[in-house]
Amino acid sequence: MQKDFTLITLADDDEDDRLLFTDAFDELKINTVVSTFNNGQLLMDFLNNPESVLPHIIFLDLNMPIKNGIDCLKEIKQNERLKNIAIAIYSTSSSDDDVENTFVLGANVYIKKPADFNTLKKILNDVVTVNWQYYTSGLNKENFLLRL
Repeated sequence: MQKDFTLITLADDDEDDRLLFTDAFDELKINTVVSTFNNGQLLMDFLNNPESVLPHIIFLDLNMPIKNGIDCLKEIKQNERLKNIAIAIYSTSSSDDDVENTFVLGANVYIKKPADFNTLKKILNDVVTVNWQYYTSGLNKENFLLRL
């Protein structure tokens, strides 16, 4: 199944944001399987289960209860089994500190949650169709923050 589909995981405590995210992928012409978690602890429990099929891309909200996105990002990047998964920060925050901190911690891209559905679809399409191996080899702060 992994060859035919891009496995996407979203951790976000906002139910409406999770629904919009999955609806956007339903409308895109990309073969994806999307799973969602409503907090970072549930995400990490899933990722740390040796029987879980790991996603290709994780979208992480920063402000979640129980375990926030920063803590998840740190754990993922320190774990030998997980550290090469592409991480897209997906947040309402556009704080320079959040952008800087997540860049330094090893996230691949920072996305400020868009205000409208069509922009969300465009962003998700762009992120999922990126060749992450090529993209991350030239990663710098100028191309870290995805702007549309």
